[in-house]
Amino acid sequence: MNSLWTITKWMMREKKDILLSIFFGYAAGIAAVALFAASGYLVSRAGLVPPLYALMVPVVLIKLFGVIRAGSRYRERLASHRATFTILSELRVRFYRQLEPLVPSIFAKYRSGDLLARVVGDVESLQNYFLRVFYPPIILVLVFLSTIFFVTFFSFAVSLWILFGVLVTGFLIPLGFARIRAHHDETIRGLRGDVSIQLTEMLFGYRDLKLHHQLDRTKQTVYSHSERYMEAERKDTTNQFFNSALVVAASLFVSWGVLAIGAYQVVNGDLNGLFLAMLIMMSLTAFENTTPMAVFPGHFADSKQAADRLFEVTEPSETIEAREAKRQDVTFTAAPSISFDHVRYRYPDTYRDVIDEVTLHIPSGSKTVIVGPSGSGKSTLLQLLLAFVRTEDGTIRLDEYNVNDVKQTAIWQHASVVLQDNHFFYGTVRENLALAGDFTDEAMNVALERVRLSFSLDEPVLEKGANLSGGERQRLAIARALLKNGLLWLLDEPTSALDAGTEAHVFSELLQQAGTGTLILVSHRLTGLETFDQIIVMEAGRIVEVGSYEELMTKRGMFYELKQIEQEVFAS
Repeated sequence: MNSLWTITKWMMREKKDILLSIFFGYAAGIAAVALFAASGYLVSRAGLVPPLYALMVPVVLIKLFGVIRAGSRYRERLASHRATFTILSELRVRFYRQLEPLVPSIFAKYRSGDLLARVVGDVESLQNYFLRVFYPPIILVLVFLSTIFFVTFFSFAVSLWILFGVLVTGFLIPLGFARIRAHHDETIRGLRGDVSIQLTEMLFGYRDLKLHHQLDRTKQTVYSHSERYMEAERKDTTNQFFNSALVVAASLFVSWGVLAIGAYQVVNGDLNGLFLAMLIMMSLTAFENTTPMAVFPGHFADSKQAADRLFEVTEPSETIEAREAKRQDVTFTAAPSISFDHVRYRYPDTYRDVIDEVTLHIPSGSKTVIVGPSGSGKSTLLQLLLAFVRTEDGTIRLDEYNVNDVKQTAIWQHASVVLQDNHFFYGTVRENLALAGDFTDEAMNVALERVRLSFSLDEPVLEKGANLSGGERQRLAIARALLKNGLLWLLDEPTSALDAGTEAHVFSELLQQAGTGTLILVSHRLTGLETFDQIIVMEAGRIVEVGSYEELMTKRGMFYELKQIEQEVFAS
């Protein structure tokens, strides 16, 4: 319930439209009851054939209540839907703001298809929270309290019977179905998440599935998940129809009870028969307000599950804002030094430390290369340094600042970064280079020349750089880093897809541009490392060797062995 309470607090920002919706909803509901009450009285009164002037007041009241009902219903729909759309927009913005600080570490815990289902489906589900969950019970209570109060002046027994009917049709039946729906809705959401995951995996891996002749099997898996999801939806729809039918049947039973109690009192002289039709018509009309409560269980469970799933991914905005407020927005005027002190890290829901008791120091302005076998934790060190992921074991410092106490943006604004997987947006070369900052076309062209790319700035770039080769994508990412020219250079396998000649040229440009900046390079290749100030060798998340090229070769340790293996491979 805490998640829905948070949604409710966010929703109350639209206080004006919410209050208008409640006011006009109540006015429309009570006007409808008054309209049919006056109609019932008019029918009974007309049966006694009174003078025409005696019927003028009920006729005028019927017309008046009809106008009030129509006008109030229109204003209620206008205000409630305006509030709903504004609330939905606010939910999207708030969820994005809470999700943004968790990227990219969130992908270590959630699959992209599941995140897509939550961001799209669950946020959309909450649009029904105000119209179908929060709002109807308020109108129901207000209309029935007014109706019961009025009926009390004519028959206390009838008012008690109507009160009993309200409790049954408006609360007991919906609550019973809500308990049943809660478990079923969790199943539906899980199945919908499975379908999203399978579809996303199939779309992203379509080419590989075709190459390995696995597309048909994957399609069958998607169809199987879809069938289970549709079957669960059909069962849920059937339950909702049954709930609606039960509420309507109970409402009619209450109205028949009003007729029976009223008729008995008329016979005993406890009720004027002139008002019996009026009480019956009031009962029939008032219980129309219980109809929305028939779908209340479904929308309540849907909203509860949606809110829980959203807040399972994110954290309360107050927590994020409080934590970010404590972090420093620092500015570096010179290349920072870097130190790791007994740092350990493992990804969420995994059992192996990818960084295990790492302690090292990288002086300001130095050039460092990190080498080692695949999976030894080299790339994770850069992610920790960029605050993509944060560790609670050990300390990472930029100069005297603890990285955990520094805002991510404060680090990123000083960093020129080239990762293994660099994203390129649909647009032009110019637009993708402009991510590094506001540069002239001349500066962009110079950066392209330095990485040996003969692109026009207006040349199109497809989504994810689909029209670029692996080497072109790497060089375009390096061109962005050259343009930004930060004080901290973090390069993760930046030239792995380049030929030897182009790689040597690009490395020369990088080292020249980095100048007095602090540079860290992650590499599997061991050639051309003689110019680096220090080489760090990692294995299984630990640092096994640190030193210059000459020192490590003289030591004849792991680096020497890796170098010998590389030479043998290329010699053969």
